[in-house]
Amino acid sequence: MEKAVLITIGDEILSGNTVDTNSNFIATELKNIGIQVTQIFTISDEIDIIKNTLSAAFELGDLIITTGGLGPTRDDKTKKALTEFFNDEIALDEVTFNHLKNYMERRGRLDILERNKEQAFVPSKSVVFQNHFGTAPCMMMEQDGKLCFSLPGVPYEVKPLIKDQIVPYLKEKFNLYYIHTRIVSVVGIPESILADIIEDWELSLPANIALSYLPVGTRVKLRLTASGDNEAALKQQAEDEIQKLLPLVEGHVIAVTEDKIEKILAEILTERKLTISTAESCTGGELAKMITSNSGSSKYFLGGIVPYATEKKIEILKISKETVDQFTVVSEQVASEMAAGCQKLFGANISLSTTGVAGPDRGEDGKEVGTVFYTIRINEKEVTSKLYMPHLDRLDFMNFVSQKIIQDLVGLLISE
Repeated sequence: MEKAVLITIGDEILSGNTVDTNSNFIATELKNIGIQVTQIFTISDEIDIIKNTLSAAFELGDLIITTGGLGPTRDDKTKKALTEFFNDEIALDEVTFNHLKNYMERRGRLDILERNKEQAFVPSKSVVFQNHFGTAPCMMMEQDGKLCFSLPGVPYEVKPLIKDQIVPYLKEKFNLYYIHTRIVSVVGIPESILADIIEDWELSLPANIALSYLPVGTRVKLRLTASGDNEAALKQQAEDEIQKLLPLVEGHVIAVTEDKIEKILAEILTERKLTISTAESCTGGELAKMITSNSGSSKYFLGGIVPYATEKKIEILKISKETVDQFTVVSEQVASEMAAGCQKLFGANISLSTTGVAGPDRGEDGKEVGTVFYTIRINEKEVTSKLYMPHLDRLDFMNFVSQKIIQDLVGLLISE
């Protein structure tokens, strides 16, 4: 079994009110065990639409996973669609009901057990995977050797069902290939030029190794995905190919292991025993959020502040009012003073500062939307840079700037 199809059920996804994070998570988990997702459907909670999509999915893949649409009421359309599609009927599953009863009892909610009893009614031919973090179970149906798993839609219920139950089940049931992935992060070379530089190397890759170009801001992640039946051999094969690649992009590689830029930074800070702090205006705490997203970040992240108002920059970071009056609050001079004040405030080896206009309106000093100055201060050395990205909306702007700053910091630390 190599191909999977994902089906996300729910009007809230189609309306844009809810982001479908489940498909991304499931596709990643399946990829790690050698199963490729070939199609993702997002559909409304209507019986005919669900049945038609299931029919298409079974033509496209060997494994179908649906998320969402499973409710505690009798009008649950997903369950009805499943029973009609698989020519089955709904029946009370005593094991699931007892599990549901224990779940409610542990949470002191036995008063609503009867209202949720419908969750224990499942297609009679299904194999049930109990949900330990919610009331709707996962149901597995089989047809012509192909499997269909139907899960609830809540992400914190989906993740443990996939990781702890479904993936182990699939690994045990099927003889799956090993998948080994490596990421090489390249900076300072545009994607099109990079493709030309490494063309000969790429064309000579073994048939079992696939290469993907994944641009993130001004960084290009080269992802090598090797598949085969010997895990140790795959790891060595990927390493051999990376060693052939490195001389072609010498001086532009910031990492050959981790994927996310904040994890790359975490490795460097941990290894060198450096501490870091942040003073953010236009990024609104996004830098601190990224840095602290890693487990163990308390070892190197001392703290951060978001002095959004100009007077708070002066009061907390001790920037000069004269500097603001002369150069305006969105300026390289203010960014520099913010970084120096932040470093002194927290006593960190490294400080990062941002001041700019995220939009959608111009800054109070008249600066254009998309303008940002940021300073990276490492001990007594500092670098201040400017970016201008008027095409990005507010949230994309904040994320892009934060990614770029951490990327620049990694580059500076590597070059030291």
